[in-house]
Amino acid sequence: MTGGIGTARGAALCIGAVLGPGVLVLPAMAVRAAGPASLVAWAALLCISALIATSFATLGARYPDAGGVAAFTRRAFGDRAAAVVGCWLYAAVPAGVVAGAIAGARYTAAALGASAAVTAAVTAALLAAVYLANLVGLRLSARVQLVLTGVLVGLLVAVVAVAGPRVDAERITPFAPHGIAGVGSAVAVFVAICGWEATANLSAEFTHPKQVRRAAKASLAVVVALYFGLAVCTVGVLGDDAGDTAVPLMRLLAPVDRPWAAGVVAVAAVLFTVAASVTFVAAAGRAGTSLARHRVLPATLAVTARDGEPRRSVAVQAAAAAIVAGAAAAAPHVVTVETLMRLFAALLACVTLVGLVAAVRLLPVPRQVPAPRWPHSLSRPLPRSADRSCWLPLSWPPPL
Repeated sequence: MTGGIGTARGAALCIGAVLGPGVLVLPAMAVRAAGPASLVAWAALLCISALIATSFATLGARYPDAGGVAAFTRRAFGDRAAAVVGCWLYAAVPAGVVAGAIAGARYTAAALGASAAVTAAVTAALLAAVYLANLVGLRLSARVQLVLTGVLVGLLVAVVAVAGPRVDAERITPFAPHGIAGVGSAVAVFVAICGWEATANLSAEFTHPKQVRRAAKASLAVVVALYFGLAVCTVGVLGDDAGDTAVPLMRLLAPVDRPWAAGVVAVAAVLFTVAASVTFVAAAGRAGTSLARHRVLPATLAVTARDGEPRRSVAVQAAAAAIVAGAAAAAPHVVTVETLMRLFAALLACVTLVGLVAAVRLLPVPRQVPAPRWPHSLSRPLPRSADRSCWLPLSWPPPL
């Protein structure tokens, strides 16, 4: 069954999920881990992101299912593996949504010069907005998401345009102050940019399977351009100072002669948080419903509203997010944004890896190359005594 999401709305959901609040913190976390060498990790992982987006879009177009990667895994490896993958996604989303809400609230508080109490209040308000949007329904949320994504892309283009002329090559040296280990640590952080596994759960909501691939291509082009441009500006403008601030995006847009920049970035932080979290919660809600239908979660979560929205599953996600947010408020030095981001990234990395292995098994191999027509002088039959056992097939590697 298909829903009412077209290419534009689908691309907006994808862009929101992959960019999201990670834009607010990931570039700075990467610089802290690897210094300017984080650019190498960015380039490599954006290439990997293209592979992931293409694979999941192809699977989603061929097998549209609310279970997403778990559904692909079930087709490839059976029910047990699918249950594990689905639970990974379902458990990851509350941690990631809370981390994004806290990051967005910090930007807002920094712009207003507000206290920690205001940060906690903004965090709660962002979480409430995200879960209420999903309780209303994905179709209405997708319309709002289209507008939000247009605003956010415009804001990031403005950030790169303002910060780009201030890039200083001297800040890129020393290039790898923390060595290979630092680059490896940055890679662990960057896995959080892979939000494609969340959008796979929405494949059944598109009006036509072909639109899944079209939305993935459009969103991939936007994400690669914006993320890499932002990473270059973060390294070239802030240098090592990027790792010492909780609001690097604000630092990029806040030269002395632009006092309005802080407010603009604060608004962007709120919008980024809502845009990404709406997609992830929608994916998790549908993943929970699929898990319940396969008797992994309680059967009551399999019940959907008349419009097909998984409101019970979303309510469980909201309760889990409230618990995580309470723990972060009670122990801010233990349950930190970075800790939640890394947990979120690790679980999504596991989901992505299994999904790619499933893609290798489910997607067809290329057709064999037809045999070339040899010149007449070479087309004579071989003598009967000739040894043909060492000839390789014309298509290599051979079909799996």
